[in-house]
Amino acid sequence: MTTSREVRLKSRPVGMPKDSDFEVASVEVAAPAAGEVQVKNLYMSVDPYMRGRMYDRESYVPPFQIGKALEGGAVGQVVTSTDPKFQVGDLVNSMMGWREVFNAPGSSLFKIDPMGLPPQAFLGVAGMPGLTAYVGLLKIAGCKAGDTVFVSAASGAVGQIVCQIAKLKGATVIGSAGGAEKIAHLKEIGVDHAIDYRATSDLTAELAKAAPKGIDVYFENVGGEHLEAAIAVARPFARFAFCGMISQYNDTAPSPGPSNMIMVVGKRLRFEGFIVSDHGDVLPEFLSDMGGWIKDGKITWRETVDEGIAAAPGAFLKLFKGENIGKMLVKLS
Repeated sequence: MTTSREVRLKSRPVGMPKDSDFEVASVEVAAPAAGEVQVKNLYMSVDPYMRGRMYDRESYVPPFQIGKALEGGAVGQVVTSTDPKFQVGDLVNSMMGWREVFNAPGSSLFKIDPMGLPPQAFLGVAGMPGLTAYVGLLKIAGCKAGDTVFVSAASGAVGQIVCQIAKLKGATVIGSAGGAEKIAHLKEIGVDHAIDYRATSDLTAELAKAAPKGIDVYFENVGGEHLEAAIAVARPFARFAFCGMISQYNDTAPSPGPSNMIMVVGKRLRFEGFIVSDHGDVLPEFLSDMGGWIKDGKITWRETVDEGIAAAPGAFLKLFKGENIGKMLVKLS
C-alpha cells in the first residue's frame, strides 16, 4: 500500500470558488491490478474549464462529484506496471490530476516522448493548451499571412501560444492582458500591439487604434467587453474562434450580451465555438509542428508554478484573479 493525498470537491461553489469548497484527504493506494499501471504524478494542471465541472449540470464533460477527487491533466512517472506497454520510469500524460499517486488501466494513459522538453511542458505548450491554440487559430479561424489577429487573455496558457503561432503564420497580432508584467511578456513574445485592458476605460477605442483597418481573426478567451470590442472592430467576413469566456465562469446570473450583436449580420462575421477534445485527430500534426518550432527557438512560454498538492485549490483560484502568467501548474513532491 502507498499513502497518497488527493483534493476533493467538498461543496459546489456559488460565484467565485473558496478554499472551503475543497478538501485534501489521504488515501491508501494498493498495488496495481492486472493490466494496470501505478503512477506518481510530477505536475498537475489547473484549468479554467474545470469551473464548469463544479456545477451540477449537463455539459460536454460530466460534473465533478461531491466528496470525490477532482480530475484534470497531469504528467507523472510510472512506478509499477503490470501492462507490458509501460515500463518503470516512463513518463505518462493522464486526466488523473489532483492526486499524488494513482492506479489506472494502461489504456487510459498516454506515453510521452519527451522530445527534450521538461515534463510539465506536456501540460502547456506541448499539451492541451498548445493544441487548443493550434486548433482554434489554424483549423477554426483559418489564420493566414496578412491577417490581423486579436487575442484576449493573450498572456495565458493558450493565449501566449496563439500569439506566437499567428506571428509564425505572418499575421499582425494584437494581444490584450491585464497589468504591466503581462504586457511586458506579450512584447517579449513578439506581439505587435499589447493592450492593457485594466489601464483603459474604452477597450473598443484602444483596439481600433491598434487595428485601424480592422481585425480579421478574434481568438476568444474572455467574453464581455472583449467580445463587444472585437465585433465593433471586425472587418467584413472576420472569423471568431470561441475557446472560452473566463469573465463569466463565476457569474451567479446571466451576463448581458454584447450590445452590438446586430453588426454580426452586416459584417457577415463567422462565429464558431470549439472543444479541443473533439480534435484529437490533429494531435500528430500539432506535435510535429510544435516540436519543430520549439527546437528552432520559434516558440517560448511562461509558467506559474505552485508546489504541493495542498496548493492546488489556491492555484486554481489564481486563474480567476489574473494572478498567473502563462500556464498555471502545481508541482507535486
